[in-house]
Amino acid sequence: MMMKSQNLRLTGQISTEIYTETYNRRLRSIPGIVTRHPVDNLNMDTRWKPNVTVAAIIEKNGRYMLIEEHTQEGLRLNNPAGHLDEGESPADGCAREALEETAHPFKPTALVGIYLSRFQRAATGEDITYVRMAFCGDIGDLQPHLSLDEGIVRTLWMTPEEVRASADRHRSPLVLRCIEDHLAGQRYPLNLIYTDPAVSLPNTPQI
Repeated sequence: MMMKSQNLRLTGQISTEIYTETYNRRLRSIPGIVTRHPVDNLNMDTRWKPNVTVAAIIEKNGRYMLIEEHTQEGLRLNNPAGHLDEGESPADGCAREALEETAHPFKPTALVGIYLSRFQRAATGEDITYVRMAFCGDIGDLQPHLSLDEGIVRTLWMTPEEVRASADRHRSPLVLRCIEDHLAGQRYPLNLIYTDPAVSLPNTPQI
């Protein structure tokens, strides 16, 4: 019985290797397709995944609110933004991040865009791809009893010209890209992104 079990595991391993190599060969035969990593549709634990973030594009009287924050590269400018947390919709996550980073309530009213970007830090070998969902909306009054998130120095209101002139201090090229898209009138309804009710359900205990 043990020998049969070992043979089955070995057969499964070989089958997986054959499947992966066959799939890669087919991909390489397609013009313009480059396989950077072995294709592994059978091992979800090791599959590459991007980081999901949300950003608030806040405009008032022709100026945009940015935050100035400490990073490993020094002080940088960014849109109020952060990672999507477990159990929340992208719009809710954007409202939360905006409040935490600016101390202003923020209500998303439209999606500006969905963006894919890649960040590499040679000193540490970091190589991270981000999916950013950017929202515009209505900003409320400052809540003086709230403190800004750790690492954030201050908020600033900047004209589009000032934002463009400070591009070398932006944390990501998406800072300016999102603002330019907003200036161009790019808007999509919030229901373009559907959040299934299961997302907010509590985790089921593993037995």
